[in-house]
Amino acid sequence: MELLLLFAGPGEMIIKVLLNALALMAGAHLLKGVEIEDFTRAVIIAILLSLLNATLGAFLNFITTPLRFLTLGLFAFVVDAAMLLLAAYFLKGFKIDKFLSAFLLAIILSVSNAVLYAIFL
Repeated sequence: MELLLLFAGPGEMIIKVLLNALALMAGAHLLKGVEIEDFTRAVIIAILLSLLNATLGAFLNFITTPLRFLTLGLFAFVVDAAMLLLAAYFLKGFKIDKFLSAFLLAIILSVSNAVLYAIFL
């Protein structure tokens, strides 16, 4: 999720959070190392991830700009995985076993959000 989520209209913001929650549930279903209790928890995770990405994630993306440039943008997935691990640390009902699971979930979220946003927004 991006910083633009915070500046979207209320209807668009709700749709984006629900689409992100749907993508989180799909990613948790596909990966063995990721567990989410229910869809309500996924919505809470999506809201927390949007706040983390808008604050700490934006700062980390700015700091790691040279690495993202050298890796052609792939290092952004590492930052996204770190935000997912941080969210899993603070929330009950959301568990990620290892960094590789978080990295793969970040890739799944990115691809599925691109597809879902293209369809629904």
